[in-house]
Amino acid sequence: MSRERLQEFLSPFILDFEDRLEKCLDRADQYDKVLWDAMSYSLMAGGKRLRPVFLMLTGLSLGQKEEKLMPFAMALEMIHTYSLIHDDLPAMDNDDYRRGKLTNHKVFGEATAILAGDGLLNLAAEVMADEAVSSSDLNAVKAMQIILHAAGPKGMIAGQTADMLAEERSLGAEGLAYIDHNKTGQLITAAFLAGGALAGADDETMKTLEKAGFAIGTAFQIQDDILDIEGSQEVLGKPIGSDEKNHKETFVSVYGLEKAKQTSRELSEQAIQDLSCLPGDYGVLIRELVSFLINRVR
Repeated sequence: MSRERLQEFLSPFILDFEDRLEKCLDRADQYDKVLWDAMSYSLMAGGKRLRPVFLMLTGLSLGQKEEKLMPFAMALEMIHTYSLIHDDLPAMDNDDYRRGKLTNHKVFGEATAILAGDGLLNLAAEVMADEAVSSSDLNAVKAMQIILHAAGPKGMIAGQTADMLAEERSLGAEGLAYIDHNKTGQLITAAFLAGGALAGADDETMKTLEKAGFAIGTAFQIQDDILDIEGSQEVLGKPIGSDEKNHKETFVSVYGLEKAKQTSRELSEQAIQDLSCLPGDYGVLIRELVSFLINRVR
């Protein structure tokens, strides 16, 4: 399926998703306007919206309604965006551009950028908790637990910590796998697992979704490492060469470019096979999306 055809199928989800995200941020008054402006600046800056799309398509494929899935899809994107705001800070990667725009701290200052990230993380938890309480649905509680665990000190934050340590010393193959598994893989896997949990998926399906999610997360991070070498700032919307600038080990620097490309492709193809557990047109669509990501250029 071509990129244009894929976008045609996904555009109804994305348009509705963007509209709901924007409404979530319409709460500013004279005292906290700068905070909400900073939160909105990064959250509404576009991006692939992969994590929410994965969650929505998984849940829809397994029979859940869009209305029940949407709060958790929004929360995932808020968490992902908060992590990018903090990742771009001078104390971390010190990047000037993200998604083709100046990074949050370049526009609002470091202190406000930190608070904007904090705000998005907490708003994500609030949005999920509101849905869980109002619905009295244990599956909603499970989805919230999955997402917060993946984002926390045993997930994404642990991976980010290891990624920072990689700038100071060699972590080797095991350390790189840990970073890819946690920094990127955890939140992508959470998208599949939360979608499955909200739809009441059985244990076998959940195990298969977890396996596919981590394969996709690792492949996605390896492809990011490749694009940091082969991509362009104009296409990516962010500077290239930052891994080398920060003396950071990556899959590419350890194994070489060709091995990285081969591994990314193999992991993606395995994930596509695993995702055959998702039935119907939505299952087909999610597999087409993963197939497209193998050759992405941004």
